[in-house]
Amino acid sequence: MRRSGSPFTGAAIVLAKEAADQLSGVRMVVIEALVFLIALVLAWFSTTTIRESIGQSPFLFLRLLTMAPEPIPFSFIDTVGLVAPIIAIALGFDAVNAEFNQRTLSRILAQPIYRDALLLGKFLARLLALSIALLSLWLLVLGVGFLRLGLPPSGEELIRMLGFLVATIAYGGVWLAAAFLFSILFRAPATAALAALGLWLVFSFFWSLIIRPLVATLIAGPPEDIFGPNLAYIQTSQVLDRISPNTLYAEIALALLQPATRTLGPVFISQLRGALLGAPLPATQSFILVWPQLTGLIAAMILIFAAGYIVFQRQEIRA
Repeated sequence: MRRSGSPFTGAAIVLAKEAADQLSGVRMVVIEALVFLIALVLAWFSTTTIRESIGQSPFLFLRLLTMAPEPIPFSFIDTVGLVAPIIAIALGFDAVNAEFNQRTLSRILAQPIYRDALLLGKFLARLLALSIALLSLWLLVLGVGFLRLGLPPSGEELIRMLGFLVATIAYGGVWLAAAFLFSILFRAPATAALAALGLWLVFSFFWSLIIRPLVATLIAGPPEDIFGPNLAYIQTSQVLDRISPNTLYAEIALALLQPATRTLGPVFISQLRGALLGAPLPATQSFILVWPQLTGLIAAMILIFAAGYIVFQRQEIRA
């Protein structure tokens, strides 16, 4: 029999209910406290370093995000790249399996609501909570920088920082979709959380150091031959490296927050002829440079969610 009405009828109700639960829960309070602590510490030490070396860069607010102030050995973008996946996994690892364990999923679907609406509402609610956490982090850093530096960001800096915020939300959305998928595949929340964290650890620490070089060597040969660097190996390695969402996010942050960045791949000497090395690119050119990476993050989030959607549609739900 054909279903009557839209399959997404009731998605807005699920979204409102799940968003209210997420934003008012203890988990969100802990996340916001972590965000506040990170933003305050990084922004304070970064602005102190910038004030001591003022006048060395026309993009002070971009330096606020990219520099590693003493005594902290990492920058704001390094911290966000570490914290955003953890927040996303914490929000999504028990999105569906908790309903199975509490025996409430069959009761929810007994109402005039389809699985499509339930799954979409749950995912969008957690994506909204993730976006609020990252937006709070971005606004706190911006506010502390404004108060400590005594001047607002320029229009180009604000555009670049907004683009970085959108990329961070998309990057977190990829790991949220992955945690969502594991919450559908595994009934135990602990197993889903460990699987999501394990996948994140693989792409964060082992992909670029171990897995990618081995696979690139098997496909294109060793990194160097008798004629010098192996171009096929370099190109294959770059393609394999960009499978990782961490690499895509790092390239977006590099191009948007370092205006002098002109390319994100290997460059030949012939391509540098006539180029003004060190001159910053306009914001529009930087966005054109990172458009494939940003599209890749958004596409990865949609594809992973679609995989979870297909699995969820085929699952048996019993009281």
